[in-house]
Amino acid sequence: MADHVRNQARRIVIVTPAGAGGGNRVTALRWAKLLRELGESVRVRHEWQGEPASVLIALHARRTAASIDRFAAACPAAPLIVASTGTDLYVDLTGGGEPAERVRTSMRLASRVVVLQPLALSSLPPEVHDRARVVYQSLPASTCESREPKTIDGTFDVCVLANVRDVKDPLLAARAARDLPATSSVRVLHAGSASGTESDALETERASNRRYTPLGSLRREAALRVLGRSRLCICTSRVEGGPNAITEALALGVPVLATRIDGCVGLLGTSYPGYFPVGDAAALAALLERAETEPAFLAELQARCRARAWIASPERERESLRALLAGSAQGVPA
Repeated sequence: MADHVRNQARRIVIVTPAGAGGGNRVTALRWAKLLRELGESVRVRHEWQGEPASVLIALHARRTAASIDRFAAACPAAPLIVASTGTDLYVDLTGGGEPAERVRTSMRLASRVVVLQPLALSSLPPEVHDRARVVYQSLPASTCESREPKTIDGTFDVCVLANVRDVKDPLLAARAARDLPATSSVRVLHAGSASGTESDALETERASNRRYTPLGSLRREAALRVLGRSRLCICTSRVEGGPNAITEALALGVPVLATRIDGCVGLLGTSYPGYFPVGDAAALAALLERAETEPAFLAELQARCRARAWIASPERERESLRALLAGSAQGVPA
């Protein structure tokens, strides 16, 4: 990397409320890596408490609100980038009351507002439209190159990569699999963390559903191996800003079945044939049966996903972040 780029390195703090394995945490760590490749100095924190920083990037407009407020007050001339990653945009903002006002305040303080797919732009408050940018998420090329072939063991493996939260509706695929014909060889592999009563629910489902295999919380590399070996990736979320799992599936060449919500449609396109209504296990079962028994339908899903794989390019995401930093330095709100 050129010396003049290194000499211009900024101190960037990325604030994310998510713990290990959460989607926001995955995004924060990936952005940190890409920004370091651009020569920047980057730290990832749960909150900003006043340490030296020339740029703050906050993931989730409500859950990082305290850090946003502190940084805006302490460094009013510094770039402040707020990434709206899902529930802040599609739950907090639309629900009204204090959560909605908190999201609007965070966005008003931002020099740039980031969304993860283009359909999210129409959900932003009108006063921030001129500062809004889309940054598609990506998967490192090295991960794509090391993917394993699909399993050939008599099963038609599909995967769900989702921690057990109501907004993810993580057991919908298991319920759909129950509706498949007795001749079906579909097996639902579910990677995601759970605790307490959530773990009990997964175990109850496993014990009564021969088609469902919970894998628990996996390291990211292991989860991606499960995805890479699967015939389909299933996104059952009720709300998403732009699912990492879909981007990862596109990068790995794994076709997708997904809920028809903006977060998925913004990534896969409006005419994609693999959508089902939120919470509709019967509709998902019908798509699973088609994918398993109709080679032409599975091939169409594969072709459509292959045509969208460009959004998962690390080079594209890195360039988007470079442009974001350059633009935010010029666009600090008065």
